[in-house]
Amino acid sequence: MLKKKVVLGMSGGVDSSVAAYILKESGYDVIGVTMSVIDCSITSVNDAKLVADKLDIPFHILDFKELFERKVIDYFVDEYLNGRTPNPCVKCNKLIKFDEFLKKANEMGADYIATGHYAKIEKDNATGRYLLKRSLDTKKDQTYVLYNLTQYQLEHTLMPLGSYTKEEIRNIAEKIGLKVHNKPDSQEICFIPDDDHGRFIKERVPDKVKSGYFVDEQGNVLGKHKGIVNYTIGQRKGLGIALGKRVFVKDIVPENNTVVLADEEKIFNKVLYAEELNLIPFETISDEMKVTAKIRYGTRESEAIVRKYENGIIVEFKEPQRAITKGQSVVLYDGELVIGGGIIKKIV
Repeated sequence: MLKKKVVLGMSGGVDSSVAAYILKESGYDVIGVTMSVIDCSITSVNDAKLVADKLDIPFHILDFKELFERKVIDYFVDEYLNGRTPNPCVKCNKLIKFDEFLKKANEMGADYIATGHYAKIEKDNATGRYLLKRSLDTKKDQTYVLYNLTQYQLEHTLMPLGSYTKEEIRNIAEKIGLKVHNKPDSQEICFIPDDDHGRFIKERVPDKVKSGYFVDEQGNVLGKHKGIVNYTIGQRKGLGIALGKRVFVKDIVPENNTVVLADEEKIFNKVLYAEELNLIPFETISDEMKVTAKIRYGTRESEAIVRKYENGIIVEFKEPQRAITKGQSVVLYDGELVIGGGIIKKIV
């Protein structure tokens, strides 16, 4: 019987390295690839190659740089210029890692792609649909950035780390002699290693980043800002303005290049509207549905009601949420099950 062939995305980190080992031990014919999306660190490529050699699996580099530039970086810059705060990982997963990568894997004759994400994919035999569920390690769970996966992508993707904790993965890596067992997790946006997105955007499009004014809710000028791309909703630090009290970014208005500042209680809201919806266990939301929802990667989800509205959904939270931000994703859960999500377009 022929082994099932799986093409695994390898970043050179401990997660994808152990994913390769687990898949091989489970009887898959594993091919390792590094997706080159930026002029990435030679260290990461070398680390991935060393792991592939140690595990005796083939290794390739796939060049997605031009595609990544066009579909992820340009989008990232445009969103900030339009006063929104995008999540580039959500966009990269949707357009590169689970779309173009899957197409390439199909060309290589693979049955599946695989990644080192902390999440679970299961099939619901009653409905025939594939489901996305939270990983065992809730602290490392990455389902927030995976809500866009389609049924076809879920059917052809393996995520072998979903039933492990991060500590267990590091222990496996050490036990089998992988040098990356204690390699730190990457935190920042991959194409902005110093995490200064304002500098990055200004260097790319210097003519489009212009200073303007901080204003209060009535439109009174409070001071000058360095360009709207440097700010996000809820921000307090780094404003460079002293008003004798704590103020926070309440809104960003690209039309007149202003940043609205207000007291902290003014940045709490209960209702948002989102579009670009992807649902996983079913095709559509017909009635009001109770869910838990989260409005950014690093927050806990909160109780909410979701209902269909125009081209998207209205999400109404039980408790006010701090700094709901246009451009971020709202992701919906029912227990460990990911219902889906969409891009926040406005606060209602």
